[in-house]
Amino acid sequence: MAYDPDLAGRIRQALSGRADSREVKMFGGLSFMINGKIAVTANALGRLMVRCDPERATELLKRQGAHWPEMRGKPMSRGWIVIDAPALASEKAFHSWIQEALTYNKKVTSK
Repeated sequence: MAYDPDLAGRIRQALSGRADSREVKMFGGLSFMINGKIAVTANALGRLMVRCDPERATELLKRQGAHWPEMRGKPMSRGWIVIDAPALASEKAFHSWIQEALTYNKKVTSK
């Protein structure tokens, strides 16, 4: 499975110091798990896939470069968003997406 090593490195750095994180190759990329749940995935095209609150998906999809992900030609369920590489160029934008994933991860793992 291929993934963008630069994007994976940015994610690693953003999640550094978390004892509850691990990396798993899946979804055609490299997924970063927090508390045993997928939080974000780096793919080969430099896109970031974020697991987010399904209730916030419509709002988040309005952000630059965000769109519904597809798997094998079919749309994935609400709660997953893909962000194109150019929309991740600024550290502020990149970290805001990482924070979305971490906030939702905390919600789903505390149940």
